[in-house]
Amino acid sequence: MIRQTILPFKVEMTRDLITPHAGLALLGEFAVGLGFLQSVDRYLPKPGSGAGYNPSEYIFPLILILNGGGRSLEDTRQIRADDGLKEILPLKKIPSSDAFGDWLRSMGINGGLYGLEKVNRSLLKRGMKHDGVKGYTLDIDATGIVAEKQSAKMTYKGFKGYMPIVGHIAENGLVLGDEFREGNEAPAARNLEFIKYCERQMPKGKGIKALRADSATYQADIINYCESEGIEFAIGADLDEAVLNAIKAIPDKDWKTYKNGYIADTVHSMNKTKEAFRLIVIRRPYQSTIFSEQDVSVKYTVIATNKIESSEEVVTWYNQRGDCSENRIKELKIGFGMERMPCGQFEANAVFFRIGILAYNLFRLFILKTLSTAWHRHQVQTVRWRLYQIAGKIVFHGGQVFLKVRRHFSQLFADIRLRIWEFSTA
Repeated sequence: MIRQTILPFKVEMTRDLITPHAGLALLGEFAVGLGFLQSVDRYLPKPGSGAGYNPSEYIFPLILILNGGGRSLEDTRQIRADDGLKEILPLKKIPSSDAFGDWLRSMGINGGLYGLEKVNRSLLKRGMKHDGVKGYTLDIDATGIVAEKQSAKMTYKGFKGYMPIVGHIAENGLVLGDEFREGNEAPAARNLEFIKYCERQMPKGKGIKALRADSATYQADIINYCESEGIEFAIGADLDEAVLNAIKAIPDKDWKTYKNGYIADTVHSMNKTKEAFRLIVIRRPYQSTIFSEQDVSVKYTVIATNKIESSEEVVTWYNQRGDCSENRIKELKIGFGMERMPCGQFEANAVFFRIGILAYNLFRLFILKTLSTAWHRHQVQTVRWRLYQIAGKIVFHGGQVFLKVRRHFSQLFADIRLRIWEFSTA
């Protein structure tokens, strides 16, 4: 018979129990060791009958599929079809994709968000307990999510969707707090309330020592709050008339060469601020385009701050939020599937987004606590390729279950499992 393939290998069936996600089992073991499943079942509403699924039987598969690269509720079928993974993780009952959607809608109106808030607080407490840090830097930012849902509202960016705000801890990358918002809500709305919410999420004995944010947070009540609480801040300032007048009043001799422009600072206050603060101004030449409404020859970047370091040092510190906040929000959306919401109801999508936050935080803690520092800056896409998607074979022998992987992965798996045990029993 003429061979009708390009390469000379054959495909045959096997009765061996194989999982293509052996590395994902390590994340699952980490979650179990942290008591994550018990925390979910403790804080989220229970099923209405004894035949119903427990909250962890919904959330645990979602956590795994979001870490593994799933993009929708339909992708939970991949976990249901992975008999090998189900054999070594507590995944005996996995709801259908339709049941997941119904459960999200139920949690949206029955206190699911509040329960997930408590779960995240418990996770943060375990993860930050022995890090030796007392004061942290909070980065907050809003982000747009496109959603062609009938109930979705038009955002200020010109698309229909949602505008959640997220608070990251700069020192470890964990999400401290989130608030899922309608698309037509201004990014500047309720930011002080959100900062206070993030503070309440901090474990006992921990606190926020510094705040970085963009110009949506340039508000008198936030600056007053930071001053009263001893929080250092660096906030992008609006180029309103008062700020522009303050810039014009800076003497020429105070401008210093800075990169491809100039830098200077001055003292400023807003109508309702109780104390004056520094304005650090960067001035760069600007080339107008034929589409510009006005002829502008210079471009200003302005940072409001109460920090006492040099202007250059403050700018460098402020710019770090690009990696600590903006890039991590991008990973949350693209890496963990949060750029697409599964439901037509706002409340259900808010629950799904917070589950995505938990999936992200578990990933961050897993990387920080069980892997060497060489892994700490890897995004989830890299970890999937290098760890999660390692194939394994499940073997039963002498009443025990064995997960077999290739020789050069066995020591890595053993090291990770030891660190999981050490961290979970600390």
